[in-house]
Amino acid sequence: MKRAIFAIALAVAAMVGAAPAHADIDTDFANELHTYGIYGQKDYNAWIAKLTCKRLDKGLDADANKSAQFIHMQLEKDSTTDQAWQFLGATLRNYCPEKMPILEQAAR
Repeated sequence: MKRAIFAIALAVAAMVGAAPAHADIDTDFANELHTYGIYGQKDYNAWIAKLTCKRLDKGLDADANKSAQFIHMQLEKDSTTDQAWQFLGATLRNYCPEKMPILEQAAR
């Protein structure tokens, strides 16, 4: 009986101490894009974002302007330049925050 109570107490402690569940990063990203009027398939947009981070890591895109151009070419034809930049900002915030300084450099 004591073992059963101890096991239940351990299980309850584990549940209480567990970190709160967080939404899927791709869903968070898609929701942010929707606030900018950018829609499309969640998986495709997440793939473009992850690819953008890889391109920055490998030096294929030397700066934020090149990344925004790459993104703009991937978005729907009626997408604006502003939306490409918003997509880039969301990408950096969600998938590669260590690259955020490239936006500051672009603002200068």
